[in-house]
Amino acid sequence: MTLMQYILRMSWGQGVRRPIVGLLIRAHQQAAREYSSSTFRTQTLGTQVPPNGTFLRSFSSDVSASEQMNLIKQLRERTSAPIKDVKASLVTCNWDIEAAQKDLRKRGVVLAAKKSSRTAAEGLLAIAHDEKRAAVVELNCETDFVARNDVFQYLASSLAKKALSLQGPGDILSFGPDYLENMSINLDHPKLSGETTVQSAVTEVAAMVGENVKLRRGIMLCTSAHGVVSSYMHTCPQPGLGRIAGLVSLEAEDSSALLDAVKEVGSSIAMHIVAAKPLFLSKELVSAAAVENEREILRTQVFSSVMFDS
Repeated sequence: MTLMQYILRMSWGQGVRRPIVGLLIRAHQQAAREYSSSTFRTQTLGTQVPPNGTFLRSFSSDVSASEQMNLIKQLRERTSAPIKDVKASLVTCNWDIEAAQKDLRKRGVVLAAKKSSRTAAEGLLAIAHDEKRAAVVELNCETDFVARNDVFQYLASSLAKKALSLQGPGDILSFGPDYLENMSINLDHPKLSGETTVQSAVTEVAAMVGENVKLRRGIMLCTSAHGVVSSYMHTCPQPGLGRIAGLVSLEAEDSSALLDAVKEVGSSIAMHIVAAKPLFLSKELVSAAAVENEREILRTQVFSSVMFDS
């Protein structure tokens, strides 16, 4: 018996669970028959030995290559997770797609935690409104590519609707992520469904898109009198989503006034706010420091102009 044959026999006799890949040198047929043991044929070992003595490894003897590709495609469509992670979960779960989907969600929590320190400077604003209220939330990601992802956009819209359903203490409510994180949210999307918390939903989407995803802030504007809350969204990939938002609350003194006309005027004002970026709502709200700052800027411009002319 050669040294190579002795090592292989001792390994199989001890029930080694990891497959051995290599080429058996100078092995005769009698030795090959001795190596064919029940341990070697188990699915865990996952190794095939043809008569010529060459060891071949496959992921599973029960799943063909075409079936493996089909399962990878199905799980990828279900979860939008990276192909590398999809394949790893399927292999870990012996190509059971349901178990692999659960495994991906567990992996996602870990991956999202690792990405949480990365800068998320892109994203979208989402708005939800009715006649008396409007809520805007800001959901951030790392790239504009993810901001165009339908799952990301669905989550942003869902968070805005969740914010709109809350009752604020006054006409204006500005809130941070901790205001919504632990609240329950019901999702209905092919890749993101069921009842969960806001924080869990954000984490799951982060795992799907492979980037840091953050709920940054939000604001809700209400009117309790005879009036409307109008809005305008700029750079909209679809209705209710955009990069810049303007909200205006208008109240009519005449209780019989038609609110449709008031709302149209409010939308025009909201668009003007987005374009002009005003700092104050009226002259009375302008601080003395802001006035002096503008005067200083104008004096500098006049002085520069006079020096240039002379």
